[in-house]
Amino acid sequence: MRIVFAGTPEPAIPSLRALAASHHDVVGVVTRTDAPLGRKRVLTPSAVARAAEDLGLPVVKADRLDDAATAQIAALRPELGVIVAYGGLVREPLLSLPTHGWINLHFSLLPRWRGAAPVQRALIAGDRVTGAAVFQLVPALDAGDVYAQLSYDVPEDATAGDVLAALADSGAGLVASVVDDIADGRAVAVPQRGEPTLAPKLTLADGALDLSASADAVLDRLRGTTPEPGAHIVIDGQRFKILAARRGPDRSAEFALPPGAFALSGREVLLGAGDGTLALTTVQPAGKGAMNAADWWRGLRGAEPRAVVAPRPGAGDAS
Repeated sequence: MRIVFAGTPEPAIPSLRALAASHHDVVGVVTRTDAPLGRKRVLTPSAVARAAEDLGLPVVKADRLDDAATAQIAALRPELGVIVAYGGLVREPLLSLPTHGWINLHFSLLPRWRGAAPVQRALIAGDRVTGAAVFQLVPALDAGDVYAQLSYDVPEDATAGDVLAALADSGAGLVASVVDDIADGRAVAVPQRGEPTLAPKLTLADGALDLSASADAVLDRLRGTTPEPGAHIVIDGQRFKILAARRGPDRSAEFALPPGAFALSGREVLLGAGDGTLALTTVQPAGKGAMNAADWWRGLRGAEPRAVVAPRPGAGDAS
């Protein structure tokens, strides 16, 4: 089939490469326009744009799939559209333009976590199993019939970045298989079953850690917001990033570290939470680079930091 592929960030690249290596013809790649990155705000092509150029594929850059973008895509005469984390909506008449419409690789077990941040929201909610699904794109948000899906057991210490990378790799094979089935006329899509949950895009406030919550809940939020938008607490009115941590000792009669308090136990820096502690591994104080937590502690020279227990206003979970 003649395929047009739409995607923007790094997790879309494995699917693009899988389709480019198949016996199908990727006739064009749609991605968002170059974005200013870094302190110098240098205009930089998307990860998918760079991958497409390496593969020698024509690229359409558009932040909105408007009439102009639709005309460019129509000129490619696609039989199927494949979308993986493009970052924009596909509306009519573009939705019906390819012979077989559009399919979407989504990083959750639909209908759970429909929306822009399914992996992040799954980890924040404490989900221990997630997955990926390939579904038929329809006007409603992530609501189309599902062709295939796979499940994934979330490793104990995995961050959202880790899980997304793993699902991007395994999901690429899922996409390629569904494309083959559609081409051969044997693809079957079934309606989603169950109660949908939503996964809206994360904001900086979603990375605020509420240290009055259980240590497990704090760690779930930390992993779900790593690497973006980043987990943080507030010390002396400044944002203090926690880049990596694990479960520390529980609160007991012999050991009682209140929420927001720090302590050194052996070589570990501990931070109190609602029912126990976090053992901090890597931190980033305001205005400094990432560092080992023990090195940060030694640099305090006897000062006793204390974190604000409540999160910043606006932080919250999706329902």
